Amino acid sequence: MQLKYLIFTLIILFANVRHIDAQHLEQQPPAASVQRKVDYIFYEALNLKNANKHDAAFDLLRYCLSLDSTASAVLFELSSYYVQLEQPEKSVSLLKEAVKYSPDNFTYKQALAAISLGIGMYGEAAEEYEELVKGWPEKIELNYYLAQAYIQSGDIGKAIDTFDALESMMGMNETVSMQKYRLYMTLEQPDKAFRELEKLVDEYPGNARYPILIGDLYLEQNKPDKALEYYVQAHAIDPENPYYTVSMANYYEQTNNPQAAEEQIRIALVNDKLDVEVKVAILARYIQQLQKSRNGTEGANALFQTLLEQHPEDLELKEMYAGLLSTQGNNEEARFLLQVVTEMEPGRESAWHQLLNISIQAQDFDEVIKICNKAKELFPKEPIYYFYLGATYYQQKNYQQGIESYQEGLNIIPEEDRSLRSDFYGQIGDLYYQMKKYDEAFAAYDEALRFNEQNIVVLNNYSYFLTLLKRDLEKAERMSAQSIRMEPDNATYLDTYAWVFFARGNYTLAKIYIQRAIEKDDSKNPTLVDHYGDILFMSGDIKGAVTQWKKAKELGMESEILDRKIAEEKYFEDPNAE
Repeated sequence: MQLKYLIFTLIILFANVRHIDAQHLEQQPPAASVQRKVDYIFYEALNLKNANKHDAAFDLLRYCLSLDSTASAVLFELSSYYVQLEQPEKSVSLLKEAVKYSPDNFTYKQALAAISLGIGMYGEAAEEYEELVKGWPEKIELNYYLAQAYIQSGDIGKAIDTFDALESMMGMNETVSMQKYRLYMTLEQPDKAFRELEKLVDEYPGNARYPILIGDLYLEQNKPDKALEYYVQAHAIDPENPYYTVSMANYYEQTNNPQAAEEQIRIALVNDKLDVEVKVAILARYIQQLQKSRNGTEGANALFQTLLEQHPEDLELKEMYAGLLSTQGNNEEARFLLQVVTEMEPGRESAWHQLLNISIQAQDFDEVIKICNKAKELFPKEPIYYFYLGATYYQQKNYQQGIESYQEGLNIIPEEDRSLRSDFYGQIGDLYYQMKKYDEAFAAYDEALRFNEQNIVVLNNYSYFLTLLKRDLEKAERMSAQSIRMEPDNATYLDTYAWVFFARGNYTLAKIYIQRAIEKDDSKNPTLVDHYGDILFMSGDIKGAVTQWKKAKELGMESEILDRKIAEEKYFEDPNAE
């Protein structure tokens, strides 16, 4: 179970539990006057929580706990806040105390088990669920979570036994059978794995889904002959089952018969018993299979056109086809379909995203600006459009408008989204630097790092620009070193590190890192080669320096300073470097 999902579940749980039993407030009651004070403050905290005044509620709950450290209900409520504060270990500690003083409270024990499972305390989670299963046997769903705890702790045998127990209580169940299938496959016991699914076939002989499912799994195991046996069995049960058609298409793809595969999908698409949502799902699955098994997806185009003829007004279908066309490089037709979609349903944001991506890839900056401005009107709380609008103004060297776009975007980014705020400030810093407003640029970079001290792009740019200006070179070196620790094979960051050492006069280290940068560079960036020449010159290797400068020119670098360095065989500092 993913922690993010678990925490969301727990928050809902904590928000709705209100059955506070007075007998659980303490094991050894404090003095009556103190108890009355705790009760009053506790219920006032609950009222504040219900009114969404969480800071005040949190403070009152902590005060309650200072008066009575054994109050289970207070411990429980406080634990929910530590979940929201992303301090699950603290939440576990409080829940353990709540369970200690109220050992028979199901809600407290269930919350402790769930969060223990979510943060990777699998052994403790298993112990908690074992107690829950024993104490509340009527709650059969607890067996499922107990099995998950066993799986995560690596006790596969106990997990299978727990699923067996669950199955005996609730009967055959596809989810449980699939779990047992996967566990037996993990144990490399494929015979037992497939037997679990065959039991579903035996239990429900009139359901074609299960032999299809077994066939699909055999196909995944690269056993097409065995898969076909089960597909034939499914066809005998239900000849018009659409999933049989899809599975047969996958079978034909795997056995190198793409024409037969396309024919199977076409049969499904003209099946009157299927609604358009199912047909779209079938087509999506088929495209995924095409992408796995062979290079081209063009075979799906005719199938899309067949569906569009049947459902000309279906926007999801148009958008999905546009996405496929875009992956095939047919951006003009994709753009046309997406424009139709956005005209028919302006609030369909996914279509705007696709339109934006196509225009960015085409470097159609005027269209990007047009799309972003329209999308800002439709989705005023979406920062992505402010970001790309600012980036496009940057490309057009319209720096002031770029800054204004990012600043406008900062007004709608939540304060807690520190990473995105950092990115916006980083872009503002780049724009100010291009305007030669260096103090403003470095102030923006500082703000970016305040929100995210590991923003690697900002660390690199900030250090490089400080180096070009020969300002605060110690700080530049620290930041560049941090970016190298994070991405030691990044050619751009290695070049920056080399250039910091160059500016500080440490040509030995500069040479080591520029050589590594060129070694890691797959793009044949002439700037790196030019820097290598500069470093060699300052190291005393004039011949080697000229060789590298000439190579930089061959790679496409155009600069009067470079031409002068080659002609006079001498290093000159570029006055335009700032």
